[in-house]
Amino acid sequence: MKLCIVIPVFNHQHAIATVIGRLKHYDLPCLLVDDGSDAACQHTLENIAQQESSWVQLQRLPQNQGKGGAVMAGLKWAHALGFSHALQIDADGQHNTQDVPRFIAAAQNSSQALIAGKPVYDASVPKLRLYGRYLTHVWVWINTLSFKIQDSMCGFRVYPLASTLALLQQVSIGRRMDFDTEILVRLCWQGVAIEQIATAVRYPLDGVSHFNAVRDNVLISQMHTKLFFGMLLRSPRLIARWWR
Repeated sequence: MKLCIVIPVFNHQHAIATVIGRLKHYDLPCLLVDDGSDAACQHTLENIAQQESSWVQLQRLPQNQGKGGAVMAGLKWAHALGFSHALQIDADGQHNTQDVPRFIAAAQNSSQALIAGKPVYDASVPKLRLYGRYLTHVWVWINTLSFKIQDSMCGFRVYPLASTLALLQQVSIGRRMDFDTEILVRLCWQGVAIEQIATAVRYPLDGVSHFNAVRDNVLISQMHTKLFFGMLLRSPRLIARWWR
């Protein structure tokens, strides 16, 4: 297994240096994907890449693609560099970097599986956001005909690049906040094992959230509808798989 870290970044100049500092002692190559950030964040990322050039590389997307678009660009970049797995973590500091060794160990034990975080929130999470996640949980259980995926929205993951990129070549997946859930459901449909690790998640260090309540909720609703009809087409195979 050849592993790197992939971090999509969009205007998190106040948190990304802290995240990089917490990851440095794991001695893993890190790929920063600047998703069309403003000048201040761009300058911060360039300084980080220069100061930490022994293990950090920077790629700038000329226009904002959305979180999913930035993650996909990072995964393709990692694969092109010869990595077999990519540990994706968010740039806003909400993920517990102390759990990185647990994610790596799980990936080493199940190299073909996707390792995904199962969030354990503290009091910093807005209650509306917390309860709203359960609607997506129910739709995921319906669209996979199982309770195997307990949380599909956490962006702290280890992707097996071969199976993930094979899927990305076959279908078009949402490029914004709908990405995390859709790719998990579609990999599950493909028979990729999904293992989840409970991990503490807190609200972003810098207080910046790029979730657009109108746009992203519309995209997520459209995604669930699309996946539902996809599940209906696949239901005989999915039922047979779970029965076996």
